Amino acid sequence: MTQTSVAFAGMSLKCSDELLDDCVIVTLAGVVDLSTVAALRDHLLRVVSERPGGTVVIDLDEVMAVDDAGLGILLGLAGRAREHGGDLRLVCAPGRLRDRLALTGADRAVAVSSNWASTD
Repeated sequence: MTQTSVAFAGMSLKCSDELLDDCVIVTLAGVVDLSTVAALRDHLLRVVSERPGGTVVIDLDEVMAVDDAGLGILLGLAGRAREHGGDLRLVCAPGRLRDRLALTGADRAVAVSSNWASTD
């Protein structure tokens, strides 16, 4: 198991990566919005490209809000992961953010579960 942490300078978002078997679990904390999406996109693109064919799980349980730009980044990364033979899944407990994923249809494009080990 390998673990790294990234705090995007001057931004309200923190990120930690954990390699577990052939799966990378990326835990986000803070706000995913226009001010953080560029740095987040770059980081997640690196994670996806370093693990072609692997699964990347993005844990959103500590995220307070995701704006439209953030949703676009997540959906784009799911496509990128699939192009490389992998997949991207989201972890999000039931609540306001999970409702937003359902309302926007993002939960139909990307698997969303309550924890990283489940597929509910």
